[in-house]
Amino acid sequence: MDSLRGQGGIQMLLTAEQEAGRIVSAARTAKLARMKQAKDEAEKEMEEYRSRLEEEYQTQVSGADQEAAAKRLDEETEVRIQNLKDSGSKVSKEIVKMLIKYVTTTGA
Repeated sequence: MDSLRGQGGIQMLLTAEQEAGRIVSAARTAKLARMKQAKDEAEKEMEEYRSRLEEEYQTQVSGADQEAAAKRLDEETEVRIQNLKDSGSKVSKEIVKMLIKYVTTTGA
């Protein structure tokens, strides 16, 4: 009877070992699945962060470009205004002389 009990004990140990192997295998599979999910989530978060930073950078760059363009336009406008004033003051002296000449000259 002891031999039957011994064989039954060995069979129980073999069954327990197989069950433990299945449990370990299932745990590994679950761990790999969790690691893959965590990796996918981390990659998604990195991409969102990268996109947000790129958007902020583009906003800053376009804002700086707009400011630079506005400043350049203001400078060009001031130069043109000054050129018009200078040419106007030169021409106005000649126009005054011409008007005085025609007003004071008699046509007889």
